[in-house]
Formats: sequence, C-alpha cells, structure tokens
Amino acid sequence: MSENKASVAEGPAILQIVPTLNSGGAERSTIEIVAALAREGFRPLVASEGGRMVPELEASGGEWIRMPVNAKSPLALLANAQRLRDLIRGRNVQLIHARSRAPAWSALWAAQGMGTPFVTTFHGAYAADFPLKRLYNSVMLRSDAVIANSQWTADHIRSEYSLKPKRLIVIPRGVDVDGFDPARIPRARIQHLRETWGASATECCIVLLAGRMTRWKGQLILIEAAAILARNRGPSGFRVVFAGHAQGRDDYATEVERAIERHGLNRHVTIAGHIEDMAAAYLASDIVVSASTKPEAFGRVAAEAAAMARPVLATDHGGARETVLPGISGVLVPSGDPAALAAALENMLEAGPTMRAAMGAAGRAHVQRHFTLERMTGQTLSLYRELLGSIAAK
Repeated sequence: MSENKASVAEGPAILQIVPTLNSGGAERSTIEIVAALAREGFRPLVASEGGRMVPELEASGGEWIRMPVNAKSPLALLANAQRLRDLIRGRNVQLIHARSRAPAWSALWAAQGMGTPFVTTFHGAYAADFPLKRLYNSVMLRSDAVIANSQWTADHIRSEYSLKPKRLIVIPRGVDVDGFDPARIPRARIQHLRETWGASATECCIVLLAGRMTRWKGQLILIEAAAILARNRGPSGFRVVFAGHAQGRDDYATEVERAIERHGLNRHVTIAGHIEDMAAAYLASDIVVSASTKPEAFGRVAAEAAAMARPVLATDHGGARETVLPGISGVLVPSGDPAALAAALENMLEAGPTMRAAMGAAGRAHVQRHFTLERMTGQTLSLYRELLGSIAAK
C-alpha cells in the first residue's frame, strides 16, 4: 500500500513501526493493537517492510505503509527518519510506537523533530556485549514511555542499563482467552491433529513443545529428557510433538532429526512443522513444555497453553516465572537439565488426568486474571491517550 493512500478511518492517526510482518511476538502485538485502535476510532498505520501477515493487519482495520525500516546502516536510518517526518506531516500522525531498535532510531529522530509523542516496547532482552551495542540498544529507552512486556523485562532494563527511561510501564503480553478457550474447540479439530501426529488411542499423553526450530528453544533438551523417560518407563506411554518452523535453520533441524534417531525415538517423536490451529494443538496435547535455554521475556506458549487449560512444564527463568504457578498450574525446572525435565515429566505423567486437569484449570484462571488480550490492549491505549492528552495540554 502506498504512503499516499488515504485511510477510511477519521480518528487520530497512530503509527506503529515493526521491521517485518512475518511472525513473532512484536508482529502479533502490532496487529492486536491495530484492531483495538480501529475499534476505538483511531486510524492505525503500520510502517514495515511487510510480510505474510499484511492481509491480517489490513483485515484488522490497519493500513500497511511499505517502508524499509529493517535496514540498519546509518544512511538508511537517516533516510527512514525523513520518510517518517513526511508521513507525520502528510497523515497527521499523532503518536509513534516503535517495536524494534533499528526503526526506533529513525522514529526517535522523526518524533523529536516533529514534537510527536514516542513510545517503545521491549519485546525481549537485547545482547549488550560491548559499549557500541549497548548504545545501539539504548534507543529503546529514549522514548516518552517504555513498555516492558513482563516484570522480568522491566527488571532486566533496570539492571542492565545506566540510562533511565522517562517512564517505564509493565504491560504484559495478552492472550485472546476467547480464541484460546477449550470450550470453543470442536472435537474434530483435536482428533485431526492427533491423527496427523500419528498418535494412537493408547498413547494417552502427548507432550507438545511449540516454538520455532532454533537451539535455544530446547528441542534437543526435550529429546534427551524423552530418552531418559523412555528408558525408565518405556516409550509407548507418551509421544513428543515439535510444532514450529525451521525458518531456514536446516542444519539444526537435521541435528534434531539425528538426535531422535540416535536415541531410538523415531516412532515416538513427531516433527509437525508449523501448525496454524494452535488452539486445537494445545488441546490435542496433555502436557505443554517450554524448554528454552535462554530467558523468554514473556513466553507466549506458556500463557496460551495455560489459557487452553493445559499444565505447563517450563524452564525456571524469564517470563515463565510470572505465567506458570509452580505446583499449581505447572512445574518449573532448571535450564538445560534433561534429567530434571525427565523427572518433572515423569511426575506429571504419574499424576494422572484428574490432577493435570486441575492444574490446567488453575492456569486458565491465572491467565484470565492477569494476561488477557483485553487487558493488554486497554492498558496500551490508555497510555496512548495519556501521552496525547499531555501534548494537547501544552
């Protein structure tokens, strides 16, 4: 869509900036905020290089503005800053919200030059191994308001950066508890997935790890744990399913396949690839695992699985400490420890379906109290209105 195309909405224009629109938490949150803005009468604009999620963005009421905001060279950042200034003038943009570092630099310079309120969101922790990288990251702290997507992220910001933001607010990622509602998923969708995974009627326990195929998501850790579990109780009582794109990491995907073969788990581990119907996938499983070896700032899988009333077994770090209630809605285990993961899985399998159902119910109640999409969008729009109001009052 061109930068000059007029929007049909009449309200104030709010511009979000995200590098691409393919997949990920930043992209999903962008579209969720677009939908909320459209419902409230704003004009939601999104500057991005684009991607497969553009049709969903437009169906949600947003306008995609093609812009090379994924570029990181200084000249590209300066050029994008000018493009954004032109956009602010041409479309009367009232607020800019950047969700990544490279476009945030361009947005910062544009917002400063135009007196436009500027918001940033930390969707994760950025590596800061040397001073230049720390300076590059610091753009996310130079806005009028910094959103942290979990309390863990806020604590990370406070501990890692000497530059203090003007305002730091925790707005956790939100889960659509209507879309992720066990009562709304037809049995046929669940059965279809189980059959696709090759799960027989006697394999009552499906262990699901949902996440893209990358080493830090912990697929190899779960394979090691499954091998221990199979030695202790035999492999026939459970099946492990990996759901997620390789996204070009073919070498790692091959390494995962070879690990499955080496441990003799070929008949008991399924690599399902990308699954569009994740609500049904959670319900088709009995236990959901998040085995990430690096802290996840929020951990969407743990929250979505809990919303689907599934017990969650997660690594004891990052946002999982907020979304998983140990011993109540799930279990937390040490990072990178296959033996501890195997022991936790053994205990959860032995607990039986009644206890697992009770843990799942507790998890859904926890999400409904603290991590709903409605709560996330409402708090974000309240922040927008506050910043817009403060500018209008000057």
